[in-house]
Amino acid sequence: MTQEQQGPRTKHKDDEFPTGQQQDQPGLTGLTRPDPDHGEDSYVGHDRLTGKRALITGGDSGIGRAVAIAFAREGADVAIVHLPEETEDAETTASHVREAGRNVALYAQDLRAEGAAEQIVRRTLEDLGGIDVLILNAAYQRKRGGIDETPIEEVQKVFDTNLISHIALAKEAVPHLPEGSSIITTTSIQAAGPAPPLFDYAMTKAAQVAFTEVLAQELTPKGIRVNAVAPGPIWTPLIPATGFPEDKVESFGKDTPMERAGQPAELAGAYVYLASEEASYTSGAVIPVTGGKPFTGG
Repeated sequence: MTQEQQGPRTKHKDDEFPTGQQQDQPGLTGLTRPDPDHGEDSYVGHDRLTGKRALITGGDSGIGRAVAIAFAREGADVAIVHLPEETEDAETTASHVREAGRNVALYAQDLRAEGAAEQIVRRTLEDLGGIDVLILNAAYQRKRGGIDETPIEEVQKVFDTNLISHIALAKEAVPHLPEGSSIITTTSIQAAGPAPPLFDYAMTKAAQVAFTEVLAQELTPKGIRVNAVAPGPIWTPLIPATGFPEDKVESFGKDTPMERAGQPAELAGAYVYLASEEASYTSGAVIPVTGGKPFTGG
């Protein structure tokens, strides 16, 4: 099946992000307008991940849902970690995985909870029979008014969600990852170009780059590849739930060279590549998907 080629600047160019859609955390797809494009109607698989088993954190919506859909259509079974409040979104993602003919497992679990990583890895091994791809995608961010106004418990939540849970899951999963498997982290353009309102989020994303590069040096000799994807401004439920001013939401992504935000579906191919055999010599890499914004490292 040949897909029509489109100019990247005009694709999704007509998306409008209306004001008045601020949400509480966690952001939910049903409250996000316009609906994010996860590739439900566009992603075409080519058996690039046949037989693989993927564990995806934050797989209920946004980038995680797009990755789950793409992986399933490429032949992978999928386990998804999500917050209990995100169960409806997770069930929708699971339905797309099942429609692709693949197995799916859902785990309603706060990754910050004690013992969460051990439980999630154990259940994935039981439900999928193993783990070939670990995708560390779950994230939390909130707009900050200034460092003197930022509650330390909020900073702790950002670090626990974006960093500590990633380390804990990798620690538990690595002994079970076979040679040829891979770990993929979702970092951000914020790692390279941090914005003050997201200073704690940006710090964790820069640390994820270091984590990716260090872990690649440790695990690549064991046959486990470690890479990252660095999204730019991508339209997901996280954006209206961040607490940005309404005009910031309305103009989201227009400061990129493409003058538009990206959609989750536009990142899925990067994760598929990194998990596939085509990336057999790729480890310690960060793939920017930023609409043309430069990424030079954390």
